[in-house]
Amino acid sequence: MAFRRRTKSYPLFSQEFVIHNHADIGFCLVLCVLIGLMFEVTAKTAFLFILPQYNVSLPTADGETVHYHYGPKDLVTILFYIFIAIILHAVVQEYILDKISKRLHLSKVKHSKFNESGQLVVFHLSSVIWCFYVVVTEGYLTNPRSLWEDYPHVYLPFQVKFFYLCQLAYWLHALPELYFQKVRKEEIPRQLQYICLYLVHIAGAYLLNLSRLGLILLLLQYSTEFLFHMARLFYFADENNEKLFNAWAAVFGVTRLFILTLAVLAIGFGLARMENQAFDPEKGNFNTLPCRLCVLLLVCAAQAWLMWRFIHSQLRHWREYWNEQSAKRRVPAAPRLPARPVKRECGYHENGVVKAENGTSPRTKKLKSP
Repeated sequence: MAFRRRTKSYPLFSQEFVIHNHADIGFCLVLCVLIGLMFEVTAKTAFLFILPQYNVSLPTADGETVHYHYGPKDLVTILFYIFIAIILHAVVQEYILDKISKRLHLSKVKHSKFNESGQLVVFHLSSVIWCFYVVVTEGYLTNPRSLWEDYPHVYLPFQVKFFYLCQLAYWLHALPELYFQKVRKEEIPRQLQYICLYLVHIAGAYLLNLSRLGLILLLLQYSTEFLFHMARLFYFADENNEKLFNAWAAVFGVTRLFILTLAVLAIGFGLARMENQAFDPEKGNFNTLPCRLCVLLLVCAAQAWLMWRFIHSQLRHWREYWNEQSAKRRVPAAPRLPARPVKRECGYHENGVVKAENGTSPRTKKLKSP
């Protein structure tokens, strides 16, 4: 892992060298872009990597405001923030997770899951706070009709576009991290599933100009995922601590219901009543019946798949629990042996000799002659 003192050296640009120094390589590339800001010749190119592009000044009642729309240059900005995400990933792993995992003495399987949950707890917590701030400041919570009114939402405020670019950069950085972190082959398909799901939904909301609805759905999803990974961290610290899992199980189903309700309300009813329903990619308008059906089908299929996995895991967990309980009941208890009575001679002991109660010595038994 990066930023770590190493006693072993690897050949330059070999596989092990890249794996152990990938964060340092990314830091050098980011530093080169930042140095480019210092010179007038390279400043414009450096700003292309750092700042969102395609800004437009729109007149308002108070003056002019700067908004943004998407384009091919966003890929350059996303690439820059992929390296930022790789660096932050290495910092969290080195200075937080590795120090905690050393104290817990986890197995290899639990250690891999602990690192995964630790990284996602940090990401989900920061994303929930950031997304909630954007939603509140833009007024999407106080005015739910704004989720579909004035569609297409081609022009985005700076914080909305920057949020989407950072989200795409994080989930894209998670793909090479599977290689850099040497994730076990058994874990790769499961992680690829949720990484691709996030990429498809976030990119779909961004490209189809459904950014407002996407923010609300991400806020709900990230809140539930944060609770799940936090519960898993507490479980690794103490296997008897499962209270947060029960809270997550209760919140999970409610979140699925809210996501489906919002999606149907905004897409199935809100956009369906809009007057402008012509397919026009140049103007960013995708409000047609086939597009709405495809988006609703994608959201409903994803939620149904997540709910099926949740029910399957809960049934398996309960089955294992009842099997353990029944196994404990079948084990017969060890029979207790009756206490053997100890014959004691009448009288009391004095200097190792048994005395009679009246002070005389007890009568000695006569030996039978052969």
